[in-house]
Amino acid sequence: MPRRRVDTAKSVVVGPARVDRRTKDLAKRLLPGEIAVIDHLDIDRVAADSLLDAGVGGVVNAARSISGRYPNTGPLLLVEAGVPLVDDVGADVMELIKEGDVVRLDGERVYVDGELTAKGTRQSAAAISATLTSARSAMGAELERFAENTLSYIRREGHLLVDEPDIPDVPVDFRGRHVLIVVRGLGYKDDLQLLRRSGYVNELRPLLVGVDGGADALLELGFKPDLVIGDMDSVSERALTCGATLVVHAYPGGRAPGAARLDALSLAYTCFESPGTSEDIAMLMAYERGADLIVAVGTHSSMVEFLDKGRAGMASTFLVRMKVGPILVDAKGVSRLYQHRVRKRDLLLLVGAALCTLVLIFIFSEPVRALLRGLSLPFR
Repeated sequence: MPRRRVDTAKSVVVGPARVDRRTKDLAKRLLPGEIAVIDHLDIDRVAADSLLDAGVGGVVNAARSISGRYPNTGPLLLVEAGVPLVDDVGADVMELIKEGDVVRLDGERVYVDGELTAKGTRQSAAAISATLTSARSAMGAELERFAENTLSYIRREGHLLVDEPDIPDVPVDFRGRHVLIVVRGLGYKDDLQLLRRSGYVNELRPLLVGVDGGADALLELGFKPDLVIGDMDSVSERALTCGATLVVHAYPGGRAPGAARLDALSLAYTCFESPGTSEDIAMLMAYERGADLIVAVGTHSSMVEFLDKGRAGMASTFLVRMKVGPILVDAKGVSRLYQHRVRKRDLLLLVGAALCTLVLIFIFSEPVRALLRGLSLPFR
């Protein structure tokens, strides 16, 4: 869908409702023009992108889309793309609005089938930008808490740097290969597209690892993942049944919520118990199984990205990246660093060089000269 940079503080929009407390689940079944009814405190950029990609017509949020705790840019992306956002309408709206109800957003009011149902704050680009500026200036306290949580975990779990983790046996051979790990994080689409256009995937044939929804990202580009690893809460059934090896991320103690879904589908899987994130254990598995190079797409590496995910620290990722660092290449932002463009001057030089080559062939090639002499005889 085209992204329109307009302010929608006063526009009116009408459409059927889609209701879900989990934005990423709602985005999968949202149709263009429908109204998303969510309960999402601090909408992150990935969630906003998923709603925009689905063609959302408007958003009603039971919570505050931007609380000011940290500078989350998701709400700004929505309103600048022309999507009306009615914010902080209260938790009751999740029960008052049913799936399929006809919802009308008129200013700060939310109507269902013509009756006033809820009232909130109609967000504008100017208001969100002001909150973002305030959040950036107040990042010190949030950064301090984040650093304290990270250091506390590192003090407890620093042994992970030297210990050999208990990596489960999987029927996938990592040894001596490049491993492309895809996570549905910031900028993953552009970076993955660039890697494909560069010929990297087709020429080097890396082992393809999809972390949860990253498996669907690979399928969308026509590649079948060799391994799917994660909580299995944001990956499609199509990806789970594509033939890839499945590894469920389990919490310390063995609890693996994602296993229930695979059991219901009668799919074979292996559990990997770890306190870190799913992308962390994907990197650990590749490293410990002898991968030659790890190329990461869409992985999370900044404080804002971890706060977007609802995590209070990034200790596990910090430790894992220190361990696998010598063979890790992070593709984040590659599409911004390098964009292939053919300049007009280069095209003119190429055409000129080709013409010069043809002229020289005609001048110095004896067969061509003989042919020209033969053709000129009737005119003498």
